[in-house]
Amino acid sequence: MLNETQAREVVGATAHGSDGEKIGKVGQLFLDDQTGQPEFVTVNTGLFGTSESFVPVDGASFDGDRLTVAYTKDVVKDAPNVDLDGGHLDPEEERRLFEYYGIATTDAVDTDTAQSYTAQSYTEGHDTSGPTTDEAMTRSEERVQVGTATQEAGRVRLRKYVTTEMETHEVPVRKERAVLETEPITDANVGDALEGPEISEEEHEVVLHEERPVVQKTTEPVERVRLGTQTEVAQETVTEEVRKEHIEAEGDVQRR
Repeated sequence: MLNETQAREVVGATAHGSDGEKIGKVGQLFLDDQTGQPEFVTVNTGLFGTSESFVPVDGASFDGDRLTVAYTKDVVKDAPNVDLDGGHLDPEEERRLFEYYGIATTDAVDTDTAQSYTAQSYTEGHDTSGPTTDEAMTRSEERVQVGTATQEAGRVRLRKYVTTEMETHEVPVRKERAVLETEPITDANVGDALEGPEISEEEHEVVLHEERPVVQKTTEPVERVRLGTQTEVAQETVTEEVRKEHIEAEGDVQRR
């Protein structure tokens, strides 16, 4: 039994008998009115394909563009001639075909309950590479759409650390030194000179002072530092493959 996909492809295929002999081109496909399943095909036979013979598809196989039926070429050619009424196979014609091909049925002889079959037509030009869709091919092309996407490119951190530097400063300092001074006895100082015993031992001292550098450090802010961002625009070239379908005709075809 042919499946739905094969049924769409079988019209226009070449029919061969079970003996391998070429019979002719498949002209029509007939579907059961009740189940919608393929039941018969017609094959162009006779001189130059002037006659059509009905063949049951039960037991047939389809491969590529070749339909192999379950009957020999001679059996198909000698099948009963059938008169079609508007492309419809009536129960009486069905009974004759079943009897000829030796197919046992229980209802074929009863015209009230017999099944009927209608020819299923497909487009004149059919697809050889798959199911037939319509009479034209659609040509498509890929288009490149270029945009931008933001992603993380890196990170920048502010880190504060401490270094130590030596600074040198000049600081003036004062130091006291002892200076020995002598002065002669005069009327002005004779009184001071005669104070005290005439002969004695004495000690007199002077405290000397000096300045020394004193270092004090204070901390004060000098500047503020922060991280910011700025945007620069650059041009980049993007190269991408695109696929394009092309349709060309083979054979003797004129363009319109």
